[in-house]
Amino acid sequence: MRLGVLDIGSNTGHLLVVDAHPGARPLPAYSHKAELRLAEALDGDRLSAGGQAALLRFVEESLRVAEDKGVQDVMAFATSAVREAVDGEEVLAAIRAATGVDIRVLPGAEEARLTFLAVRRWFGWSSGRLLVMDIGGGSLEIAAGLEEAPDVAVSLPLGAGRLTREWLTGDPPPPGQVRELRRMVRAEIGRVVGDVVRGGRPDHAVATSKTFRQLARIAGAAPSAEGPYVRRSLSRADLAGWAERLPGMPAAERAALPGVSAGRAPQLAAGALVADAAMDLFDVDRLEICPWALREGVILRRLDMMSAG
Repeated sequence: MRLGVLDIGSNTGHLLVVDAHPGARPLPAYSHKAELRLAEALDGDRLSAGGQAALLRFVEESLRVAEDKGVQDVMAFATSAVREAVDGEEVLAAIRAATGVDIRVLPGAEEARLTFLAVRRWFGWSSGRLLVMDIGGGSLEIAAGLEEAPDVAVSLPLGAGRLTREWLTGDPPPPGQVRELRRMVRAEIGRVVGDVVRGGRPDHAVATSKTFRQLARIAGAAPSAEGPYVRRSLSRADLAGWAERLPGMPAAERAALPGVSAGRAPQLAAGALVADAAMDLFDVDRLEICPWALREGVILRRLDMMSAG
């Protein structure tokens, strides 16, 4: 069957159309994206009128695309920006009334679990104990375990967009701000390291999503044009060097790096600080980059439920 997954993230809205069947690998058929920047559209702790209008417009556009592409069912979810807006449920109720689309707000730990499921299915049982990290616009998700469901799944408010907005000013930011942010990030991650590693050292450490893919690319990984089956990884040594360099570079200079988009360039320095801290504190020498992440986890969970039903 042809499914649509509508992902309302802190930075981007993304409709992924896939051909999916129980027991088979979901095959991407079409992708529709828009930069929503909902985290930046928060007026205090409420979603601004402009942010609400952009979100509604994107949902309406996505429904038209889904219809054009023959999608039989649309699964929609929202992550940290909507999750943390005090009027998030109210905004989603208005969108449901206007479009009929029921957008589910995913708790952070559920994000981590679904991303872990996608990584497990990609690498298989032979990959052993997995440690999975995902830096989004609003949060950092970490999960670890031996099975399809992780032993531990945590979400921390360490997204690249959030940290850039709240901690870094100037282009490039002053070194003092960078030091303060680095200190805070390491303290936050340090609080959960013991819980995550209690089950033992991972056999494979894996990273997903845009920030890690961009960091791996500027460190020499293959470009996305070479396809999802090319092995990509990120070493701690390479990342440490870029975590030092990126905060001192203007956004325009970062955007000129391989694989870095102009829209993501401003927040890449904060993302590098989070990634560097995570690899260091979890004592990971190399991260494998998984092409599957949260969206694929949502699809796989849905297919599992169809098979069970």
